[in-house]
Amino acid sequence: MREAEQDRPEQAARDAGPYAKGGGAEGGEAPAAAASTADAPTVAPRRVARVVLLDPDDRILLLHGYEPDDPAQTWWFTPGGGLEGEESREEAALRELTEETGITDVELGPVLWRRFCSFPFDGRRWNQDEWYYLARTTQTATAPAALTELEARSVAGLRWWTSAELSAARETVYPNRLAELLQTLLDEGPPSVPLVLAPEIV
Repeated sequence: MREAEQDRPEQAARDAGPYAKGGGAEGGEAPAAAASTADAPTVAPRRVARVVLLDPDDRILLLHGYEPDDPAQTWWFTPGGGLEGEESREEAALRELTEETGITDVELGPVLWRRFCSFPFDGRRWNQDEWYYLARTTQTATAPAALTELEARSVAGLRWWTSAELSAARETVYPNRLAELLQTLLDEGPPSVPLVLAPEIV
């Protein structure tokens, strides 16, 4: 799910979008690279926890999103969303995963990647600082438990992808280079420190 402006109510902050909803220490700022980007926001981006969820066969779970006013505009993205109240990124990652997929049997691992992104969705611009957590599960059946109103009209479903399927996909997937990032993760394991991805501004 995508992220909303900072001053929106908490409920709206959980609403999904193309890739709204994304470790180490808590409370980090957006990557420095984003600050030098001409299109970077002038206010702090929304803090997001996202989950790279793998099953025992190393398949990754992705949600299928679309623009509410243009269902033909679609993409795939990882589960996750914005922090609520005083919760940590880890708490937000697990909560969002439960709400969006119904999966609760999860072993949350380290932060793999961080990125800043900014994009239009549902009539407004969303700016976010995303942290991507590695997670493992043996629970492959999914049943979204608590989608927000916006998520309900912008998420078409979800599916497990093998690395090969993701590499061959011609559909839009966020973050960019996810297929390459996933294959590196499977080949080399988690990075010793989170990898800062290039900002994505659309």
